[in-house]
Amino acid sequence: MYKAKKILVTGGTGLIGMPLVEILLKEGSRVRIASLDDPSRAHPQAEFMRLDLSHLENCLKACEGMDYVFQLAGIKGSPAMTAKKPASFFVPTIMFNTNMMEAARLSKAKKYLYTSSIGVYSPAEIFHEDDVWSTFPSQNDRFAGWAKRMGELQAEAYKIEYGWNDIAIVRPANVYGPYDNFDPQNAMVIPSLIKRALDGENPLVVWGDGSQIRDFIHARDVARGMFLILEKMPSLPVNLGSGKEVSIKDIVEIIVGNMKVKPKIVWDISKPSGDRKRLMDVSRAESLGFRPSISIEEGIKETMDWYLQHKDITYKRYNVFIDKDRKINSL
Repeated sequence: MYKAKKILVTGGTGLIGMPLVEILLKEGSRVRIASLDDPSRAHPQAEFMRLDLSHLENCLKACEGMDYVFQLAGIKGSPAMTAKKPASFFVPTIMFNTNMMEAARLSKAKKYLYTSSIGVYSPAEIFHEDDVWSTFPSQNDRFAGWAKRMGELQAEAYKIEYGWNDIAIVRPANVYGPYDNFDPQNAMVIPSLIKRALDGENPLVVWGDGSQIRDFIHARDVARGMFLILEKMPSLPVNLGSGKEVSIKDIVEIIVGNMKVKPKIVWDISKPSGDRKRLMDVSRAESLGFRPSISIEEGIKETMDWYLQHKDITYKRYNVFIDKDRKINSL
């Protein structure tokens, strides 16, 4: 299915995009990447276009001649940064959603994968795909959650009006791995803890008491899942998670356990810790043949090793909170 196909991966220089591009190239696909990151992050065997995808004309350039489109471009940052700068999440996400899907339709792409988010869900211990539209997103995710929901609704509208049924929707859990966002101001929990620990923070201060349960999945597993989902083309959204309970305390212990010089851990219970438990129901993904292959222990060790070897490129990525006023329409 993928051999010799022309495939666009928006955000193909990012956390999930990098391993997805590698998988597609190994399959013999002709891959184009559209991103605002530094070109040095792009795979050398892929075509790279540095484009601001909040503009429809740039999305049309990116989609021209493409058979399939993987829409991974988005804004990634911590809940604290979302609360502080919600427009920086909400507005670009809405524009990426709308313009990319419209450009793919106008360009007559055959298949399209839309990357939604765990943020679309209402607070619950287990997230079931079919529960989304009878609830509201968590207050901790309301801006990013509603923006991602709008992309899902747009896909439904296209199916109804245009008969474009080849739009797949995936909802990844908490994704981590090499090429993550390690910016201390807006990184998610695993890259934030890895950076602070390996950069020598001692004591290592962690918000909450460590009891919060989350569903973590390695970026390479998510990329494999996306590859499979576009091929299978299910008519309903699919959760891409591990389905396994991992506490923040577990994460901290794995990180510290991989260090020669182990910092003292301080739990700051005066700080917010988010929802108590967020776990995905992954039965739909399993019914399609998807199962993660990378354990949390293996994945964190790999990510720590990668960070130590690649600190120099961790900041060669577009940061919407710093660069959003530096307009780049096409370069």
